[in-house]
Amino acid sequence: MLPGFTNLFPDLDLYFKLITRLAVISSSHPVGTAKMGDPRDPTTVVDPLLRVKGIQGLRVVDASVMPIIPSGNINIPTIMVAEKASDIIKESMSCASHKFPNHNDETDFAYVYNSYEYYT
Repeated sequence: MLPGFTNLFPDLDLYFKLITRLAVISSSHPVGTAKMGDPRDPTTVVDPLLRVKGIQGLRVVDASVMPIIPSGNINIPTIMVAEKASDIIKESMSCASHKFPNHNDETDFAYVYNSYEYYT
């Protein structure tokens, strides 16, 4: 087996059992710390629109909103949460283009919204 090692630890089976118990770490990614669910459920932190309950204007968009730990890697589910969150946020925001009728008259719209201001 392991020469010299058995002198230090006569019962190697017991030694390895103890080491295994002490050295075990989770290979799971941490999720679920800000559980998403029914707003009336006291165990949830965010509602289905990812808004933090009781705090206006704050959303959580990461793996912590997953109420159930996925069995595999959380990379793709986290990307899906972010994509859905972007859709939710876009739907909740008003846009300057929605305030005006959709004419083919570019001058009215260009007066209100300068698309180049975001590039300079």
